Amino acid sequence: MKIRLLGSAAAEGTPAIFCRCELCQKAKELGGKDIRTRTSALVDDNLKIDFPPDTYMHVLRDGGRMSEFEHLIITHTHHDHFYPEDIRMRTPDFAKDYGDALNIYGNENVVQRCRETLANEMEHFNIAPLQAFTTYEIGGKLITPLPADHKPDEDSFIYFIEKDGKTCLYGHDTGVFPEETFNWLAKRVIDIAILDCTNGLIDRKAIHMNIEAVKDTKAKFTELGVLHENSKVIATHFSHNCGLLHEDLEKLLVPSGIDVAYDGMELTI
Repeated sequence: MKIRLLGSAAAEGTPAIFCRCELCQKAKELGGKDIRTRTSALVDDNLKIDFPPDTYMHVLRDGGRMSEFEHLIITHTHHDHFYPEDIRMRTPDFAKDYGDALNIYGNENVVQRCRETLANEMEHFNIAPLQAFTTYEIGGKLITPLPADHKPDEDSFIYFIEKDGKTCLYGHDTGVFPEETFNWLAKRVIDIAILDCTNGLIDRKAIHMNIEAVKDTKAKFTELGVLHENSKVIATHFSHNCGLLHEDLEKLLVPSGIDVAYDGMELTI
């Protein structure tokens, strides 16, 4: 299973569009891994996780077959993860030779929003709701939505992805996992865990996690026995508000065996 992290920022990106804070100014000067777009991932080229407003930029930046995915799973309806207006670009009025109908999956809010936004082009999309703790076969992978601590007015999901005996936990946006999610994961083995680290050193672990919560989550996984000696834990979804550059994040996380995500990071398991 191949995973490409297309973006690694929270809603405002880094540097944030209108921000003049010290972190954003430094990010502009340094470039490279300190430039972060809104979070999304591509799995085996055929499955995309989330559809942020930066998707078009990801296509321009990464080229190749970036826009040829057949399946799209959505974590929740916050705009930095779900911008269905641009999904309309995958219809005859805006594109040619784009393949078969796109399969879109998510919670009931995602389904409703898709049906509203794509109402005049529904024949080009297959839209299906997902339920927590139910495993689905999507794009040659087994996908299980798990409850997140994030958006109180909808069933926000993180995703457990399995293929050929390999597993990835796509674990954001969320605060510290609900106990029911930990309980479900306790019966699994995780090869790669990608975790929310929006808040950095800010003292908040609800809705989004901070560095301490990421470390605690890794410790909890170790206690549960779901990690093995070659498992990887990766922090992502960083906000400029935490005031930490990529190098700062590495100093705080790598000694604890936690890698720091960056735009374009590729993982293979």
